[in-house]
Amino acid sequence: MRLLRTPGETVAGLRRWLYRDGRPNLAGRLINLADAAIYGSGLVLPNRLAVLAVPGRRTGRVITMPVAIADYEGERYLVSMLGEDANWVRNVRAARGHAELRHGRCELVRLEEVEPGGRAPILRRYMAVAPGARAHFPLDRHAPLSEFERIAANFPVFRIATE
Repeated sequence: MRLLRTPGETVAGLRRWLYRDGRPNLAGRLINLADAAIYGSGLVLPNRLAVLAVPGRRTGRVITMPVAIADYEGERYLVSMLGEDANWVRNVRAARGHAELRHGRCELVRLEEVEPGGRAPILRRYMAVAPGARAHFPLDRHAPLSEFERIAANFPVFRIATE
């Protein structure tokens, strides 16, 4: 039995702990608040980091969360690192894809869900640009595309279209 962990294993375990049961715990919420302030300002990587704002499906109140934007073949995408059960995914579906991205400016967008058959290369790209999400995926970012195809149905992907 190995007791010592590598730094990468420790960080991955911490990231999984922050989102146990598919929702951020108190520490995760505090980190998300800090990230949202930074991402929304547009001062750091405005083409890669943003805040997603979408009406809540039950209350209608605008819910915000920090997101990483993956670029692939000239398009931009959002990926749910927590899979189908992420609240923002349910809210986006209830809002029929209408949302706002904030990254130094407010951008009205329509998020169009990508079918599972087209998700694999986008998932691979997402793992390359969003290192914080890697702990939530059951494979390595360098895995062959066929491995990404195997898990694609479990991780919703949305193409960002401008309104």
